[in-house]
Amino acid sequence: MKKRISLLVCAFTSISAFAQHVGDPKLTEVWDPVPAIVKPGNAPSDAPSDAIILFNGKDLSAWTGEKGAAAGWDVENGIVTVKKGAGLITTKQSFGDCQLHIEWRTPSEVKGDGQGRGNSGIFLMGKYELQVLDSYNNSTYSNGQAASIYKQLIPLANASKGPGEWQTYDVIFIAPRFDSKGRVQSQARITVIHNGVLVQNNATIWGGTEYIGIAEYKPHGAKEPISLQDHGNPVSYRNIWIREL
Repeated sequence: MKKRISLLVCAFTSISAFAQHVGDPKLTEVWDPVPAIVKPGNAPSDAPSDAIILFNGKDLSAWTGEKGAAAGWDVENGIVTVKKGAGLITTKQSFGDCQLHIEWRTPSEVKGDGQGRGNSGIFLMGKYELQVLDSYNNSTYSNGQAASIYKQLIPLANASKGPGEWQTYDVIFIAPRFDSKGRVQSQARITVIHNGVLVQNNATIWGGTEYIGIAEYKPHGAKEPISLQDHGNPVSYRNIWIREL
């Protein structure tokens, strides 16, 4: 009897598997919409054909300084470097959901330690800070090291290169959503690859960055500018591009 039941089960399984492959395969084919053609760069860090170039290596025409002044950082040899006291710089264009590529370098001459060593930051929508810091053999609080979402999310790994070496962030950012009364419908999410290493994996951001106190959301537009921080250290940037999602 057990042998007969086993044979019946095998027969039923075979019939079910066969049934899954009977019919018109075209019923599961989707032809529309057709994905847009995007030509990738020659190297992984090169801007694809649909990217918006935020820093072209020549000038800061895509940026503004504080209170509408001209962006006052130093541009030389395809690199823009924080000018101490000039204040943060902010994109003229606003963005929501996006893919951001940015390369950065802390000074080769090490000065200071902890948060005083190669400190800057990337503020998505001007509010959510992805920390830039020399975190190579440099002890500080874990939610304030390089690739942290400052004072919120600790990176999954410390993928930092040494002082003076170029580093990359590749970021996927999903903006928060608010209803008509300013209540949060969905929180912001972020994925960060630091020097080829996944360090933030579709992580949920708690709210706007705060130096003191707990982060919280305050309603804002669907698109907002990106800012780079002047923290007093001569951190450099290059090859900054973005794709709207």
